[in-house]
Amino acid sequence: MARSFLYGLTRLLPRRFRRHAALVPVVRLTGIIGYTTPLMPGMTLASVARALERAFSIKHAKAVALVINSPGGSAAQSHLIHTRIRALAAEHKRPVIAFVEDVAASGGYMIASAADEIVADASSIVGSIGVVSTSFGFDRLIERIGIERRVHAAGERKVILDPFQPEKREDVARLKALQKDIHELFISLVKARRGKKLKGPEKALFSGEFWLAGKALELGLVDQIGELRGSLRERFGDKVTIQLISPPASWFGRRAPGIATEAAQGDWAATLISAIEARALWARYGL
Repeated sequence: MARSFLYGLTRLLPRRFRRHAALVPVVRLTGIIGYTTPLMPGMTLASVARALERAFSIKHAKAVALVINSPGGSAAQSHLIHTRIRALAAEHKRPVIAFVEDVAASGGYMIASAADEIVADASSIVGSIGVVSTSFGFDRLIERIGIERRVHAAGERKVILDPFQPEKREDVARLKALQKDIHELFISLVKARRGKKLKGPEKALFSGEFWLAGKALELGLVDQIGELRGSLRERFGDKVTIQLISPPASWFGRRAPGIATEAAQGDWAATLISAIEARALWARYGL
């Protein structure tokens, strides 16, 4: 009788506090990685760390789910987020499931590979395991309108790939060497996480190409075709509680002011260029 009374009390609690109901916290990881302006905040370790820590620290959670929708961006920030996810998973002994929405490409896929399983929608775009650098060349434009570029530096290699100066062959060679090193790091990370699941020639897998989820499944880049709610109900039962972990906000729901906000008050040109680059990155995947 006492047992049934206690059970009755537990039914009055919110579902996430009922021990008999499976609980899965969910963290959304969305947007360009590392491209941060006041009007277009990007995804960085600093912006997602608190939400990740809250999700992994929830007691009795069956797993932590990551909803990923990113075309990539900064290699360093992608790797930092990947590393933090793996560290928290090991610390709390929690399995991690990544759910891909529109795209998990380049750095977005690097983050997804931190999960123990990757589930993608049938229309998701996955892959792009490569490294790319984009820029603009303004040297002819400033010459045409009569602007003189003045740069003073100590160190022979301090100023390379300046968009206001003609491109030099040795500068491009240096950039390609850096890209090769980052690409090799990316490849080794994917191999370490996906292991024997990977199928198909490495030349194709690591070429920077991307695929729809069905082909990505054949290549071993994802584990299942599906979506968050259906997949979690299938794994943990119809009564599974899905708890979205929102990023922290300051009072009145506004972001706390910082250096970026103050610096941006006359930096419209940088914001515009970042917006163009971000738009181009999404457009690569038809989005």
